[in-house]
Amino acid sequence: MKIALIAHDRKKDLIVKMTLAYLPILKRHELFATGTTGQRITDATGLSVHRFKSGPLGGDQQIGAMISEDNLDMVIFLRDPLASQPHEPDVNALIRLSDVYEIPLATNIGTAEILLRGLDAGFADFRQVVHETDNHPISL
Repeated sequence: MKIALIAHDRKKDLIVKMTLAYLPILKRHELFATGTTGQRITDATGLSVHRFKSGPLGGDQQIGAMISEDNLDMVIFLRDPLASQPHEPDVNALIRLSDVYEIPLATNIGTAEILLRGLDAGFADFRQVVHETDNHPISL
């Protein structure tokens, strides 16, 4: 599974703590991250992380391109909702692409933990199930 890890500046310590806590899960997957976030994760965990440019320099858009090409399975983007971001349009575009392509997206630590625990429990095939049942409504 291909997972993108992104964090605004004031959330970088938190994403590093999260990767340390979920290292046994994350080490089994292919990881991608924006510049500084990826470096901080690699330094703290030893995980191999493909690093894109910094978010404001186009890293968010590079991850968005992966989504639009169906080359990404999950996004964990720890956003800082209390700080203005100079690249907010790129952030919004990334969130929109995740919705368009039905990519699980966490924007806070609580949702990130649920996605990672679901991944570990084998609940990551949601997109496949949805597409297989497009012509057969699911009864809930």
